[in-house]
Amino acid sequence: MGSVRFRLSVMMFLQFFVWGAWYVSMTGFINRADMSAVTGAAYTIGPLAAIIAPFFLGMIADRFFATERVLGVLHILGGVFLVAAPLAASAFLLESPPEDASLFYNLVLHDLPAYSQPFILLLFAHMLCYMPTIGLTTSISFQNLENQEKEFPAIRVLGTLGWIAGNIAVSFLPGKDESAGQFYMAGGAAILLGLYSFSLPHTPPVAKGKKATLGQILGIDSFRLLKNPAYAVFILCSFLICIPLAGYYAQARNFVEATGSLVNGSATFTMSFGQMSEVLFMLVMPLFFARLGVKKMLAIGMLAWVVRYGLFAMAADDQIFWMVLLGVLLHGICYDFFFVTGMIYVDKKAPVEVRNQAQGFLVLVTLGLGLGIGAKLFFAHVLMNTTDNVADWNKIWTTPAIMAGVILVIFYLMFHDKEVDTEKQENTTDEATS
Repeated sequence: MGSVRFRLSVMMFLQFFVWGAWYVSMTGFINRADMSAVTGAAYTIGPLAAIIAPFFLGMIADRFFATERVLGVLHILGGVFLVAAPLAASAFLLESPPEDASLFYNLVLHDLPAYSQPFILLLFAHMLCYMPTIGLTTSISFQNLENQEKEFPAIRVLGTLGWIAGNIAVSFLPGKDESAGQFYMAGGAAILLGLYSFSLPHTPPVAKGKKATLGQILGIDSFRLLKNPAYAVFILCSFLICIPLAGYYAQARNFVEATGSLVNGSATFTMSFGQMSEVLFMLVMPLFFARLGVKKMLAIGMLAWVVRYGLFAMAADDQIFWMVLLGVLLHGICYDFFFVTGMIYVDKKAPVEVRNQAQGFLVLVTLGLGLGIGAKLFFAHVLMNTTDNVADWNKIWTTPAIMAGVILVIFYLMFHDKEVDTEKQENTTDEATS
């Protein structure tokens, strides 16, 4: 079993190294290449890919092909697209929006031409391959671990270390996060992971041989979980909270740079402190999970986003370094307590035959619809609070802080899962008597 955990840990490290080595840092490359007008599009294609791909590919992994083989093919293809992306980059400018621009103009029309750029199209092709792999790596882990609650956080923490390694590696490239080398490095890691995936524990399709209906192909099987009121509230609030969350991924690096909160002279290096804190909280997560349960874990994760954005807003005008850094350090609670807890909750609630689809649906709702709508709204929000190329960061961060706070209250009042609460109490009792 130790060998299996090690192999899964290597998989998870490379999985998030690929993402961490370019996703946050690419704004440096985009700005250097005079392509800042594509920023909104660049942070929308990932969520769009998360909407399109996971359902169908989750069904493939559930019924037709071993999960590790699907994972391998996707990463090899995605790595090729990522390596090609900077080769297609070229200067691209958009006219500044008129002062009286409508919300619809800022949301849709302003950056629409950006989506036709070869650079964006290649990144989109990569994300179509990458997004399904998030749910697939989770499914492989859960199907090959005996105790998911206790063992999965220790596996998942290697993903965090991979993201950190990707961030730090970028900061040591010639030109740091302005370098095209970040895409070559990330793409190469993706191809390596693709090849490595074929050596992972064989994870056969759990529903192989069963007739597939149109509903199953579209992933509708996992929809029946929404009949459970608690699960429906969880999905709804997961979607809603990801709308304000999108601002962090798209603009936090620019905010760190604008406030001069640089470590080692790099905004991307500063951002890596968030993943460093994630390592700590991932390691202690089983202890918290046994004592707090799903509801409180998710609520604390949401609260951390409120506090983070509040700190950013308060730090903006006076460029208070410790507030910015503390806001970044909260990422450990923000991500682990919300996203990882959500993955575990879905695995507990979904029948084995639709588990990959259910994880894909969670990716669709959060990284797809939530972050997708959030990226568009936040880009428009930044445009409407920017004058003469100077952003009003106080206003920019105050709005998502308030929105996250409202969603937190709705979730805490409406989420009640007696089955999971009972299981949490049993786990706590078992620990006390062991």
